[in-house]
Amino acid sequence: MLLRFLALIVLALFAIPASADEAQRPNIVLIIADDMAWNDCSVYGHPNIKTPHLSLLASQGMRFDNAYLTCSSCSPSRSSIITGRYPHSTGGAHQLHNELPADQLTFVELLRESGYHTALAGKLHPRKTTETRFDLIYGTGPKESGGAGEWVKAIEEAPKDKPFFLWLASFDPHRGYQPNTIPEPHTSSDVIVPPYLPDVPEVREDLALYYDEISRLDHYVGKVMTALEKLKQADNTLIIFISDNGRPFPRCKTTIYNSGVKTPFIARWPGQIKPGSTCEQLVSTVDLAPSFCKAAGVEVSETFQGVSILPLFKDPTVPVREYIFAEHNWHDYDDHQRSCHSLYFNYIRTEYTDIPQMPPADAVKSVTFQKMRELHAKHELNEHQDFAFETPRPGEELYDVLNDPHELNNLADDPKYQGQLEKHRERLNQWVEETADEVPTERRPDEFDRETGDRLPRNKQG
Repeated sequence: MLLRFLALIVLALFAIPASADEAQRPNIVLIIADDMAWNDCSVYGHPNIKTPHLSLLASQGMRFDNAYLTCSSCSPSRSSIITGRYPHSTGGAHQLHNELPADQLTFVELLRESGYHTALAGKLHPRKTTETRFDLIYGTGPKESGGAGEWVKAIEEAPKDKPFFLWLASFDPHRGYQPNTIPEPHTSSDVIVPPYLPDVPEVREDLALYYDEISRLDHYVGKVMTALEKLKQADNTLIIFISDNGRPFPRCKTTIYNSGVKTPFIARWPGQIKPGSTCEQLVSTVDLAPSFCKAAGVEVSETFQGVSILPLFKDPTVPVREYIFAEHNWHDYDDHQRSCHSLYFNYIRTEYTDIPQMPPADAVKSVTFQKMRELHAKHELNEHQDFAFETPRPGEELYDVLNDPHELNNLADDPKYQGQLEKHRERLNQWVEETADEVPTERRPDEFDRETGDRLPRNKQG
């Protein structure tokens, strides 16, 4: 605690030059979707999902095509974002629902100490030791808002005499789903089924409902943009839109395939980012903390493990990193996986090879996974759809993400790719050492049934 206190004092002293004009310091708005895949919107090429406001946001800013999360699990992902640290480096917030320790420094506090008004509206996850980092916490609004009901209120009530940082977090498109979420719901014919899921009516209907919640989220993104324009704050506001993890379907959320940790990432900052631009370089959500501090003129904490992506706003062709790293830990069920991702390959290491690649409990309960269980029992799933029932899993996987975007063909045993395997393996080893990552000595028991997704009685957990 003493070290954290001293860090705040030092950073506050050097935060802003004495001559800085408070009116010119940018407002910062971070919008976080809940369980949205990177390419499930029109911005990234989906032909049928209705997301006009995200498309507008991208047309006014920059679309990042290789942006990644540090994990594909709700609260660990958010704890990583707010601290600028990898989940296993957050002092215990690496597993689902674990609270962020009070002694972990966040970029929100640094902005706040430097004169920013800070507020969170919508989903707060985890809660107990995160809410105290903000000046104000707003509710989620009515149920039909998907958790975005008080986003505009947070903008309208921000003080006029200081810059603001807003963390706007939706519950969309998290499960569970209801019909008629939007006035013109998507239909099964709108759905594009990825090859690792069976193309059957139940899966199409499930995905269509998921699409609806993405459109509802998009509606509220539009409201944010309109509110900023109305208050004449749009030209001095950096907006970044991301998701916290992949879609809540098998082989997506909680995995460290692209379907789990690749995120939509759109940045808009008039005068700083060229409208309609794109960036192919690797970026990670662990980079947001140093980037926000740099944008605000705040000294970047030495505790941050990411790098600033601000140079990419000016020149998106010059890389700021060569690799990104992701992890998967306990989320309803135990697991331990790590990955090292370059622009062309994704290398995955699995420690617990004796357990199958289970989706999270809410996805296990879904009609999609229950249909997959039925088809598995009938031997009607193909080799790419049977992943959740197979053991042992490979200890190492290597995928050519350019030619195999769904990561179906494991190249780890292919002699032609041994050079890439060794290169990514060694870089992962280096990251593990640099961040003091360790495999737990004991496994955490399951809290849910792996076949039904129902919570287990206390005496049966594990």
